[in-house]
Amino acid sequence: MGQHSTRDDLIERARAWAAQDPDPQTRAELEDLLASADDPAVQADLADRFRASLEFGTAGLRGALGAGPNRMNRVVVLRAAAGLTAYLRGNGETRPVVIGYDARHNSAVFARDTAEVMSAAGFRALLLPRPLPTPLLAFAIRDLDCAAGVMVTASHNPPQDNGYKVYLGDGSQIVPPADTDIAAAIDVVGPVAEIPRDGERIELLGDDVLDRYLDSVVGLVDPQGPRDLTIAYTPLHGVGGDTAVAVLRRAGFPAPHVAVQQAEPDPAFPTVAFPNPEEPGAMDLALALAAEVGADIAVANDPDADRCAVAVPTADRGHSGTGWQMLRGDEVGALLADHLLSRGKRGVYAQSIVSSSLLGKQAEAAGQPHQETLTGFKWIGRIEGLAFGYEEALGYCVDPEHVKDKDGLSALLTVCEMAAEAKAAGRTLHDRLDDIARRFGLHATDQLSVRFDDLDAIPATMQRLREAPPTCLGGLAVQRVDDLSQGAGGLPPTDGLRYQLADRARVIIRPSGTEPKVKCYLEVVVPVDGDDPEGVDAARIAAAGRLDAIRADVQAAAGL
Repeated sequence: MGQHSTRDDLIERARAWAAQDPDPQTRAELEDLLASADDPAVQADLADRFRASLEFGTAGLRGALGAGPNRMNRVVVLRAAAGLTAYLRGNGETRPVVIGYDARHNSAVFARDTAEVMSAAGFRALLLPRPLPTPLLAFAIRDLDCAAGVMVTASHNPPQDNGYKVYLGDGSQIVPPADTDIAAAIDVVGPVAEIPRDGERIELLGDDVLDRYLDSVVGLVDPQGPRDLTIAYTPLHGVGGDTAVAVLRRAGFPAPHVAVQQAEPDPAFPTVAFPNPEEPGAMDLALALAAEVGADIAVANDPDADRCAVAVPTADRGHSGTGWQMLRGDEVGALLADHLLSRGKRGVYAQSIVSSSLLGKQAEAAGQPHQETLTGFKWIGRIEGLAFGYEEALGYCVDPEHVKDKDGLSALLTVCEMAAEAKAAGRTLHDRLDDIARRFGLHATDQLSVRFDDLDAIPATMQRLREAPPTCLGGLAVQRVDDLSQGAGGLPPTDGLRYQLADRARVIIRPSGTEPKVKCYLEVVVPVDGDDPEGVDAARIAAAGRLDAIRADVQAAAGL
């Protein structure tokens, strides 16, 4: 096809899209582009919008807002909703469908469109009353005995994004083959104008489901436990603020000090470069507030409140110091597991394969089963008999009986309970991490993440590592290489490589599932001399040196 015919085809497809688009904003966006269609930059923009459709997968849909099939917009959402209804009806489902949404641009519109399609298809469409956290939606599916749930959210993605997350009636996110079956149903949806919609019978839920969720979260903590704790908190411009404050208040904790600049939902996320508490700088306002009020702990939720970040005062253990330390997801995971195991919680303790190996040792010592899964809570949440699950990216499930997904609010409350108990005993969360290190060895983790402009370079990088695997990383011999694409360890196949090194060290390299990145997950285990009062600190210094050496060798081996 020549350049002129390619241009004409793009224009024809854009005009056809604009003609069916029910949203005046995205329709005008396309019409403005069409008015400048001779501009090469505009043609490149149109080509990107129409080169493909957003792929519906195990994460549902996620992408930048805008007109065209390769963007998040009302046409894409209406088609997704119609495909989901066809899938549910094809499986004989007649139970209700509950729909939630965050405070991002167009989230409320996408949720309403979904509810109208569900209602017209004969389902009771239950719409949450306002922008609320993702874990509440996951809770509501089981609480209200629904066939499915839809959460309109892009979690901690940039402001220009939105997404569409689907859960089935067991309360966990979809996994294969449901994702491909729903995608196939979406593919055969006809013109948007022919999708039936009914806004008259949508049922707007009240706060009773929220109250039941709050009660379930508060029920996790000891009602007689200590509550003396000064808390600094930020919802990072997301929807978790009111719910987090309500959880802490109902549980008997003092009201947290909230970073006022980030307290209200704001889809522009004006105070952060990237609304992810893992990103450098995202917690700066909360940490400044924590220092100002002499907080014992600083906590944050990501914008849809399914993740929880934790920071503690630095090693001087006092409030006169100037620094705060962000705890890694693996450290919070170890603390939560230690807390639940000490309370006698029985069942499977699970984590994703890229998370620390420490959890397996903790579970074994307590006589509880342990399981590894692929990355993503869609796998962790559906484990039979799950007691606790986590992934290093700040996702924790401490109450799978009610929420079979990561829940940043129940995790936040449990962390605050641990911190209050430690404070009452004259100790800190640092001290508890030291105890764990003395018992199991210091498990230190780190991550190397490299973004690629050329997407073809990612499979080339993985292929190079498969063809020429390193034999030594950071001075430690590579003892075994597991090609995860072959389904190693009984896991479903996934693109990745796992290197087992001497001295129980480990490296996992995999392409990101959501970004143009290759991610490398590093772990070293250093024994701790229990007779040396400085033994844990010495182990941390040794671990940092080993991680630095491994990181340098991984970069060289992968050509990163």
